[in-house]
Amino acid sequence: MILAIVLVSYFMIVLDNSIIFTGLPQIQAGLGMSEAGLAWAQNAYTLVFGGLLLLGARLGDILGRRRVFVVGLALFGTASFLVGTAQSEAWIVAARAFQGIGAAIVAPSSLALITALFTAGHERTRATAAYGTTAGLGASLGLVVGGALASWVSWRAGFFINVPIAAVMIVLALRFLPRFETVPGRFDLVGAAASTLGMGALVYGIIDAGEHGWADPLTIWPIVIGGAVLVVFVLNEWRAKQPIMPLRLFASAERSGAAIARLMFAGTMIAFFFFTTQYFQGVYDWTPLQAGLGFLPMSLVQFGSSLLVSRLTRRWNNAPLLVAGLILVLAGMIWISRITPDTSFLAGAVAPLVLLGLGQGLAFGPITSAGVAGARPEDAGAASGLVNTAHQLGSTLGVAVLTSAAASATTLADRVAHAYSGGVVMIAVAVAASLVLIVPSEIHSRTTKNVQP
Repeated sequence: MILAIVLVSYFMIVLDNSIIFTGLPQIQAGLGMSEAGLAWAQNAYTLVFGGLLLLGARLGDILGRRRVFVVGLALFGTASFLVGTAQSEAWIVAARAFQGIGAAIVAPSSLALITALFTAGHERTRATAAYGTTAGLGASLGLVVGGALASWVSWRAGFFINVPIAAVMIVLALRFLPRFETVPGRFDLVGAAASTLGMGALVYGIIDAGEHGWADPLTIWPIVIGGAVLVVFVLNEWRAKQPIMPLRLFASAERSGAAIARLMFAGTMIAFFFFTTQYFQGVYDWTPLQAGLGFLPMSLVQFGSSLLVSRLTRRWNNAPLLVAGLILVLAGMIWISRITPDTSFLAGAVAPLVLLGLGQGLAFGPITSAGVAGARPEDAGAASGLVNTAHQLGSTLGVAVLTSAAASATTLADRVAHAYSGGVVMIAVAVAASLVLIVPSEIHSRTTKNVQP
């Protein structure tokens, strides 16, 4: 029951991250949004989500994981209602940012609950694999659910459904989740503010570059200021007695490699969803429902392959499975980047989508496990926060960078093709990080265990 509560709550968070994609054309037309405003409707959520994740993880340690988990669900449900009632561009962007606050509390609490309640070894591996599967399925099924609701009801319905789900999860959490001992400490508010403001300025500059070019002052100065604030963040974390992101987490090459790989992996896949749903509706002239169903080859294969992860991990270990999954994703991205308006869906998209689904199904669980591998009990919340932070900041940067990279194209098809090519580069970096940092760390860990008496 505890695992079900955790996974359903996390599924709701991830689902909401992608459910907006198939409704983007309706949202843009209904609210009169610009291309930059459309990007911010997605990025406001992921940016606040990613920027406050580390603080959200710390909240659970200090105030109690069950209490914080319930408060996060309440905030997320309320914000979802506000998104569904949005009447303007500013309203939906602000409501999406508010949603990100709730998600930043629920997501790290979910993984921290798994780390705390499931013993290290096979039991935790299975629970973590289920957590990774939930992340992948939520991202994929959100497109189908969002498309169906946008076609049959309204894009708003995709957000209203979160309200009753959050309410039910709150009741179940209060009934079944155990109470946890709190850890005395202080909140690193300087670190939380610096990480959020630094990333916000950086993303603003990157998005502006797509509209006004890299030489525009509104591009240069936000990027410079964002970089400087992020330096302040690192220095603060180095000196703080109780940092929200202990730098000792990066002493592990495996966790560092997992953070880099997840950053690039999430950036590639969220941007892929962002651009592909527009391609399906703008080039193939599909309805939102048809666009959502277009992702079914990927979703079904991903679901099937993710069910094998726990068994395959026991046989082949974590790192080889992760590398294999990322290589399959890379192959899928290279393949689909060659699609043109004259290429039919069956001829140009189905096979790459199958590769992408297979790769995601194999990679999600192992990349999550690598992100928390070897973390000390007192760092469980921070390590889980780092995993989710890498995912959400990668999602934000992926959409921002690839939107800017594709801005010079004159047609939707060319813009999507440019974005796919950029995604190929990003996922190649993820593969390199896994080979250089994660694989040697796992080999060393296994060797050390084998020589111990």
